[in-house]
Amino acid sequence: MGKGSIVARLRQLLPGLWVSRSWTTRPPRPGEPDDAYTFVDRATFLAGIETGGFLEWAELASNHELYGTPWPDPAPDSDVLLEIDLQGAAQVREHHPEAIVILVVAPSQEIQATRMRARGDDEAAVAARVALGLEEERRGRELADHVVVNDDLSRAVDEVAGILGSYRHAPGDPEWPRPNPR
Repeated sequence: MGKGSIVARLRQLLPGLWVSRSWTTRPPRPGEPDDAYTFVDRATFLAGIETGGFLEWAELASNHELYGTPWPDPAPDSDVLLEIDLQGAAQVREHHPEAIVILVVAPSQEIQATRMRARGDDEAAVAARVALGLEEERRGRELADHVVVNDDLSRAVDEVAGILGSYRHAPGDPEWPRPNPR
């Protein structure tokens, strides 16, 4: 029950929410839906970088997998939600300083490791990710406008929905865009 679970529930709760679909060079995990990512080979991803096709992208040093978000193309009057990592959020903030960053954190390293194992990650990937976790959380808290602890999925979804609701675009709203709290 990580970021993906929160995003899936938000899509059901909030009409007019446009969720990006990231690209990755990693293979699908067992049981992962086909639409979780756009799964591509490395050459295709690198061609996307070369043509400026990504709002943000990063290579995970631990396994040399590439992840990236194509430039959004939402319907008019939609609010864009990106499910991205810390590196991506920093890049988005460079392009769009008004972007609202919500950091979702696991309640503990042990729970994070358990969740990763449950989704099929091998022990090497779990160990590498957990080792990076503390530093990433520290940096994420510096970047984020809001921090949500994902200790209970329903509560975390409600909290993120409330945060988004406080910023959401209302057609014809003269106050839009609402100011970023930074």
